[in-house]
Amino acid sequence: MSLRSQLGKARQLLMSTVHRRPVLLANDRPVVSFCFDDFPRTAYTVGGAILTSFGARGTYYAALGLMGTQNELGDQFTRRDLDSLLADGHELASHTFSHMSCRGTPLSTFEGDVQRGRAALAEITGRDPVNFAYPFGHVSVAAKKRVGMQMRSCRGTYGGWNRPAADLNLLRANSLYGDAERLSETKSLLADNEQHEGWLIFYTHDVRQNPTQFGCTPELLEKTVSATLERGFRIIPVEQVLTCAQAFCDS
Repeated sequence: MSLRSQLGKARQLLMSTVHRRPVLLANDRPVVSFCFDDFPRTAYTVGGAILTSFGARGTYYAALGLMGTQNELGDQFTRRDLDSLLADGHELASHTFSHMSCRGTPLSTFEGDVQRGRAALAEITGRDPVNFAYPFGHVSVAAKKRVGMQMRSCRGTYGGWNRPAADLNLLRANSLYGDAERLSETKSLLADNEQHEGWLIFYTHDVRQNPTQFGCTPELLEKTVSATLERGFRIIPVEQVLTCAQAFCDS
């Protein structure tokens, strides 16, 4: 194992251990959430349509500063997309305002961008995006502690399952990248999630025939959704999972 890999594993262990905010999950069977980060228009126009065709809904982590722009992921979401995805029953969540990494950034600056992004989305949609995802999957000890106190949940990019208790300050999630040849990997995650009776989160970015390295093809998404439902798992947005968990804790 390279020194870089060793350092990465050490960082992940540290981040997963400190400033935890555990909550017991209430699912009586395995649950899966599909998330789209940033988000490119294809995540909604293609990815959202696939989920809806199966009667499922996803969670969209939006950085409002990207609205109406273009980058390597393609055209980013528009104002109309936000209204449409909410009308379709998808969840809108926060991803800072300017898609800022917390690494190499003063905590006060990062915290301010988190607050700005949340407030901006709430202002234009009338809904408070209480769930958050760290841009680039970057998380620091200070950011996990500070931002975790302000959001209902914070999602990272560390793989694995959320079970038996989910860390609300750093939800685990697994990348859904590439084409259908990656389906065996996603099916393996689904099989393990069944064994753990846990909450499995997938995340991706663009959804198109020739995706970037951070996106997936429509075929991979469609077959993963289909495989999820074939196992009898529920597919629900992040907020709905946490609402059920809170109701269970309050009962």
